[in-house]
Amino acid sequence: MMARLDEAGWAACEDAEDADLIIVNSCGFIEEAKRESINAVLLWRKRCPEKKILLAGCLAERYGRELAESLPEADGVFGNACLDHAARAAASVCGGTRPGEEPRPEGAPGRRPLLGFPGQAYVKISEGCDNRCSFCAIPLIRGKLRCREIPDIVEECAALLTRGVKELCLVGQDLAAYVSTGGGLCKLLSAIGRLPGRFWVRLLYLHPDHFPSGLLEVMKDDERFLPYFDIPFQHASAPLLKAMNRQGNAGGHLRLLDKIRDAFPDAVIRSTFLAGFPGETGEDFRALLDFQDRARFDWLGVFAFSREEGTPAYSMKGRAEKKIVKERKALIEERQIPITEERMNRFVGRGLEVLVEEALEPGVADAEPLWLGRLFCHAPGVDGAAVIRREAAGGLMIPGELVPCGVTRRSGFDLEVTVCQRR
Repeated sequence: MMARLDEAGWAACEDAEDADLIIVNSCGFIEEAKRESINAVLLWRKRCPEKKILLAGCLAERYGRELAESLPEADGVFGNACLDHAARAAASVCGGTRPGEEPRPEGAPGRRPLLGFPGQAYVKISEGCDNRCSFCAIPLIRGKLRCREIPDIVEECAALLTRGVKELCLVGQDLAAYVSTGGGLCKLLSAIGRLPGRFWVRLLYLHPDHFPSGLLEVMKDDERFLPYFDIPFQHASAPLLKAMNRQGNAGGHLRLLDKIRDAFPDAVIRSTFLAGFPGETGEDFRALLDFQDRARFDWLGVFAFSREEGTPAYSMKGRAEKKIVKERKALIEERQIPITEERMNRFVGRGLEVLVEEALEPGVADAEPLWLGRLFCHAPGVDGAAVIRREAAGGLMIPGELVPCGVTRRSGFDLEVTVCQRR
């Protein structure tokens, strides 16, 4: 969206007071995210009553007509079906009219500004999802699976590398489902692997039901493919997984984890659980806790079931009380703390690379300067961090660079590291 605005002559502002238009990019995945998105519009309207506000993103895509009628605080609503028309929508709002509905595109996003920390960029390889999990509204928002072609993706990766990017995070609603005329995910990785240079490639979100055969072998052939696996198992009870329109059971899930760890002894595995799905019994929940103990995930996120309109789970019976769901979610999170701490302990004393992200103010006048960064075991924005210490004088870090380091200790979920002599 920002790329299209840039091409049309718009410029981003650091301060809303200098802007002609405020764009709120929304999420419509679960109830909590919807409230946060609406509250953001209300907050900006209160802060900047004279500015034009455009509500964009997933919430706008899913409830465009309803929001256009019920949210006068937004001057316009623009979904994510056709981001090529972002400049047209912005011009309409600033001109006093509301943007109309746009058709869903078949094309892929182009070059765009990088909004994260230096050295890291997301590369979206597909859009939409055909899995149709019974609790999930993503197909209602993003539509059916559409995949970019391999040459298009590789071209974008190459361009990002020339801009100094050191970590390419491949994203999509389900990377495991990627398939193009040139082949699937393994073919794509092989093509990216032919790019020269020293960089990381991180895969984010692989559905366990169709984990690509051959993926581990392709990744083993190139150390730049990080052994970091983001696999949302959601649950371990076979009846509940079936009700979710997912396959498998705890035994099959554990075998997949063993296969990954056999191939990559250092594998870091993140997962997500869904607590309180309709029909979840005490026995189902105990099966999930047992799976958690046996799986020993490095990182684990937990969602409370959110009843989403238009999904099959919306009308399912057997919903648990919110209090019970909240307690189950909290119990999973509490039990995960010592597991993650124990999993992070294995990196202490190791020599690894760190991607420097930002300076950290020490808070004491004569204290040692610190920086924050990430190791291969840290995905951006969701895991712990590397706290970087530099004992030698004049050791200023450059955000966005990869440097060798030694892990000295664990502090909570974070790892403290000392930078070694650079290459």
